[in-house]
Amino acid sequence: MSRLQKLRQLLEQKELDALVISQQENRRYLSGFTGSTGWLLISDNSACLAVDFRYVEQAKKEAPDFDVIHIKGDTAGWLPRLLSDSGFKRVGFEADQITFAAYQQLCRTISDDGYQFQLIPTTGLVESVRAVKEPEELRFINEAVKLADAAFNHAKSVLRPGVSEKDAAWELEKFLREKGSEPVPFDIIVASGPNSALPHARPSEQSIPENVPVVVDLGARVNGYCSDLSRTFFLGNGDKTFSKIYDIVLGAQLTALATIKAGMNGDQADLLARAVIKQANYGEAFGHGLGHGVGLEAHESPRLGPNSPDLLVDGMVFTVEPGIYIAGWGGIRIEDTVVMEGGKTKALTGMEKVAYIC
Repeated sequence: MSRLQKLRQLLEQKELDALVISQQENRRYLSGFTGSTGWLLISDNSACLAVDFRYVEQAKKEAPDFDVIHIKGDTAGWLPRLLSDSGFKRVGFEADQITFAAYQQLCRTISDDGYQFQLIPTTGLVESVRAVKEPEELRFINEAVKLADAAFNHAKSVLRPGVSEKDAAWELEKFLREKGSEPVPFDIIVASGPNSALPHARPSEQSIPENVPVVVDLGARVNGYCSDLSRTFFLGNGDKTFSKIYDIVLGAQLTALATIKAGMNGDQADLLARAVIKQANYGEAFGHGLGHGVGLEAHESPRLGPNSPDLLVDGMVFTVEPGIYIAGWGGIRIEDTVVMEGGKTKALTGMEKVAYIC
C-alpha cells in the first residue's frame, strides 16, 4: 500500500475530506519535494502541492505525481479559496505546525468571506505512517548509522586531554561530512566532566581533562535519513565511580535491548531500563525518556518514555539510550539506533561499548 493510500485510510477514519500538510519532513515523505516551504493538500482523489515562485520548477521535478499550484501572498489569501473551490466540508490541518495568529487569520477569512467548510485540528497523522519504515528507508538509515559508527572509531583518536570540546566536535562533524554525510541532523555533543551531566550540553571552549566522563552524541544523514548514537568515554586508566555508574547504565540498556518486544507501548519499554536504574538507587538521575524514533527527523515517532502510549511494531526505528546524570560530577549515556524486526529489537549500531581510552 502506498504512503498516500495509508494516509487516505486515516482521513476516512477521522471523517476528513482532506488534509493540509505544512510540516517539512511530512511534505518530503509524501511527495518527494525537499524545498523549505510549501503546502500539500491531500484528499481521497487528489494530491496537490502549493509553492511560491521560488519552488515551482523544483516542485514539478521532485513531485511529478502531484498537481503543482503556484501561490502568492500569505496563507489566508489563497488557502480558503482553494479549499472552498474543491468542495471540501471538513478539512484537517497540522495543529502543531501553524501559529495561533495564522489560525485566527484563516478563521476570520473563512467567516468574513462566507466559506462553508470547517478547519479541523489534527496531530500525528502523517507521523504515524512515517513511524513504520519501508525497506528503502531502512537502507538509508543503515548507511547513516555506518557513518556514525565510523565517526566514533575516529573519536578515539580525537578525544585527548587538552583538546577543547568544540574542537573535538568540529573534527567529528568534519569527518562525517568528508565521508559523505549530508548536514548533520543535530549539533554534535562533546561534553566532559560536569558538562556531561547536561543531557543536551553544547560543546564549550573547555579543554577535555583526564579522568572524567566524556559524553559524545552524534548522527549522520543520508538522503535525508538520520542516525543517532551516543557513547561515554573515560580518558584514563580507571575510576571506581565511573565504572560503577557505567555498568548500571550499560545493564539498563542491555536489559531493554533484550526485552523490548513488539506490542509494547513506549511507557512499558521505558520501564524496562528505568527499573534497573531505580534498583541501583539512581532513578532520580535518569530524567529523560528511554528513546525516540529516528527517520527523516532525528527525533520522531515513536516515543519511548513515561506515559507514552505509542505502540511498538515491526519496521519502527528508534533509539535506546538510558543515562545517569549527576550534577557537579558528570553523566553517562549509552545510545544505539535499533529496528523492530521479528517482534524484537535488532541493533543497527556496530560501535563497541568500550568506555576507556588510555
